[in-house]
Amino acid sequence: METPPELARARYEQVAATIRAIIEQIQAVWRTLSADSIEEDLLGEAGAQIAAAAVAGQYSVADAAAAYIAAQMAAQGASTLADAALIVRAVTGIAPGGGPLESLLFVPAIGVRRRLDAGMPPEQAMVGGLIDMTMYVSTAIADAARTADQISMATTRSCVAYVRVVQLPACARCIILSGQMYAHSEGFLRHPNCDCQTLPLAEKEWPDVATPQQLFDQLDKEQQQRVFTVAGARAIRQGSDIGQIVNARRGMDTAHIYGRNLQVTHEGATRRSVYGRSRDRAGDDFARFAGQRHGSATSNRYFRSTRTPRLMPEEIFRIADDRDEELRLLRRYGYIT
Repeated sequence: METPPELARARYEQVAATIRAIIEQIQAVWRTLSADSIEEDLLGEAGAQIAAAAVAGQYSVADAAAAYIAAQMAAQGASTLADAALIVRAVTGIAPGGGPLESLLFVPAIGVRRRLDAGMPPEQAMVGGLIDMTMYVSTAIADAARTADQISMATTRSCVAYVRVVQLPACARCIILSGQMYAHSEGFLRHPNCDCQTLPLAEKEWPDVATPQQLFDQLDKEQQQRVFTVAGARAIRQGSDIGQIVNARRGMDTAHIYGRNLQVTHEGATRRSVYGRSRDRAGDDFARFAGQRHGSATSNRYFRSTRTPRLMPEEIFRIADDRDEELRLLRRYGYIT
């Protein structure tokens, strides 16, 4: 039987392979675009193809989450029974900050235009735009996988915690968190292009996951200096604590509702969505709003709740007092059924 760390590595490879495949599709589309017409291209069929590929990648990795958590629990001799099922579509089409993914995927066009205005040759401007696009798409897919994993952990009561699994190459912020254990509901610290994954645990014990110092020791001197800076790497080699050298932070977009600062999203909150239908039945007021296609408004044909924004899963885990409350809120906001 595979050990949990091996399953975590397999999950990492599955997500990484999905990201690589989607990026190859996007690169093929990008090669057909022109710097002179980049805005029109991303508002048109090319932009639709890129967005569809990114959402398909999100769906693929999120759809595998429940099986991954169940396999981890089985490998640890724990129950694989889940109290609810993840609604995979609920975690797709959403950008890491909670906004619409299509709008985020128009941002590289703005970057290309700014580079051109600064005098950069069109070829270089387009390369920069492709780098931006791949970062946004990679992060969105990895975030969908982590969010789906965490929701599936919440629905599986035998899962009580998770450990952060870091694969090299990695940045300093991730390396210092390698092997750290968190409650199943604790938020996952990440940054753009972060590809770290979770190792779900049935019992509170440390698995065989590399520590920050072990990861540091696996890097050669040049790699250490590139990740931690010359001075930082030297200090660590001389015995300084890695956690004191690197200060990991994650920014979060918030909205002030219910008297608190909470992370919310309007994605999946229309009257036709799972969450929107539940709020409609509860008597919420709905107002018309313009749809978004690759950053541009379409028509005022959608209806969104004006009273109850949709909480992001991270916020649900942060404010819930226990697992029953987590499941209630996940169900209320349309993430599980």
